[in-house]
Amino acid sequence: MVAKVVTVLIPYTYKWAVDELTVPGEFDAQVPPWLMFMAVPAALVIAYGVARIAMAGFTQLRDALFARVAQHAVRTLAYKTFEHMHALSLRFHLERRTGGMSRVIERGTKGIEEIVRLALMALVPTILEFALVAVVVALQFDLTYLAVLLVMIAVYLAFTVIASNRRIAIRREMNESDNDASFKAIDSLLNYETVKYFGNERMEADRFDGAMAGYEVAAIKTRTSLASLNFGQALIFTTGMIVCMVMSARAVVSGAQTPGDFVMINALLIQLYIPLNFLGTMYRELKQGLVDIEAMFDLLDQNPEIADKPDAKPLAVADGTIRFNAVSFCYEPDRPILKGVSFTVPAGRMVAIVGPSGAGKSTISRILFRFYDIAGGAVTIDGQDIRDVTQASLRAAIGMVPQDTVLFNDTIRYNIGYGRPDAAGEEIVEAAKLAQIDRFIETLPQGYETEVGERGLKLSGGEKQRVAIARTILKSPPILILDEATSALDTHTEKEIQTALGVVSSGRTTLVIAHRLSTIIDADEIIVLEKGQIVERGTHPDLLEKAGVYAGMWNRQREAAEAAERLKETVEGDREGYLDLNREKQGRIVAALDPAHEVEADPDRDAGLDSIPEDR
Repeated sequence: MVAKVVTVLIPYTYKWAVDELTVPGEFDAQVPPWLMFMAVPAALVIAYGVARIAMAGFTQLRDALFARVAQHAVRTLAYKTFEHMHALSLRFHLERRTGGMSRVIERGTKGIEEIVRLALMALVPTILEFALVAVVVALQFDLTYLAVLLVMIAVYLAFTVIASNRRIAIRREMNESDNDASFKAIDSLLNYETVKYFGNERMEADRFDGAMAGYEVAAIKTRTSLASLNFGQALIFTTGMIVCMVMSARAVVSGAQTPGDFVMINALLIQLYIPLNFLGTMYRELKQGLVDIEAMFDLLDQNPEIADKPDAKPLAVADGTIRFNAVSFCYEPDRPILKGVSFTVPAGRMVAIVGPSGAGKSTISRILFRFYDIAGGAVTIDGQDIRDVTQASLRAAIGMVPQDTVLFNDTIRYNIGYGRPDAAGEEIVEAAKLAQIDRFIETLPQGYETEVGERGLKLSGGEKQRVAIARTILKSPPILILDEATSALDTHTEKEIQTALGVVSSGRTTLVIAHRLSTIIDADEIIVLEKGQIVERGTHPDLLEKAGVYAGMWNRQREAAEAAERLKETVEGDREGYLDLNREKQGRIVAALDPAHEVEADPDRDAGLDSIPEDR
């Protein structure tokens, strides 16, 4: 407020200084001319400068004081958005585009900063400045000037509103193109190896360029429309200013006003142009800010598919018995996945679930974590329906070793410690030992501080699995899920991982979703799923004896393993034969190059040497 009052007073000091300089003989003739200059006009000029400094000082003080408010608002909204995204369902995250989503949040937080800064911090002082200028013009000049001023402001604001509204559609188009380009860039970089495998760098570059071409067109439209808007605003304002100055010039000529008045009306209008232009800019930025944040608000309007009941209580785990009772589930209404599945995982026992792809094995683990709610039946842990307990307590009681372990782009220590962030360093090391990865870590130059890279790509599949096992050991949950944890590993690594998994699952209620049947032959019960239904169940020997679905799967996997072993033996034999043949060929070539080198004669073998030129 003080800054705006000082701003309106500045033209007065300008007027007084000009009048003092343009009215001769007003001062005492006895005073030296240079002293007269220092006595009054210079003081007014200095006052003018002090006023401008004060205006700038108060304005910057306002910005400095309000920065904390604006930035805290941005931080709060960004936090709420980030927290909300983690509250949304797995279904939402499977369908999202990571690159586009990051741009939505980035633009949204910037848009909020602009709205808070402009609407709350500058709007009221700017309106006050308009009111003060109107009062000064009415008092210092007359109502004709005020009428010109008000008409000019009205036309200016109307033009700004209309032109800004037309630019909104262009802004949305630019944002959509920006989202698309960001999505394509991040998706391509995340799949760097796949791009290289197929040599599709050019195709990826063209896809990205196509998205950027759309952004380029929209951005050009945005800039050209902004140029038109700025020119129109300058034309309207300058027209109003010229009218007022012409009126003042005629008044000065007629003696009704002083030259200082002419300078003052010019200074007032130029001073007014700053808030007026700011008001137009503010409206434009507010509209653009609203467009930028609308996508983020749409994100905030997404309701979590899975939510705790108002009276949900923490899960109380006594022994960890899991029971599926007539569970039905579907991702889409016309696509049933599980059809009345019932089974029990007794406390401290291991139950394995096997079956062909698409049978619903991994869906069971997602249901147990309550990533989805079931369509029928009930899932209980120690008699408590998982829909009646808090999600946080449910997931805290379950440990997961997935098939495809994705690590954070941080250190090995951080990724193991993720299982329990408050764990001490010694506990992290002990977990690594139990997961049988401590020796590998010790061979690394930076040890536990080694960065694992994006999604852990600097580590091998077995190393990533051991890190996943270590952080699950650190979490120390009463219930454990192993989701095809060794299906993508070689036989040697699989055996090592199985040993580590045996340590983890000991004494815990364990549900194993298996692809390789050899890994679950010691399970207390094996459940065979097919087309969303349990078709067989029992121990490994019992199921082999039944000679049913499980036995067929076992025989196929055993035959495949035996065939692979025979192939390996054949390849090894062929390799030795190839090396012998290669050594023989080298001897023949040496003999051809050096006749003094003796090689045992073999007519059939040496027949081809006749075709080798002597100079070779």
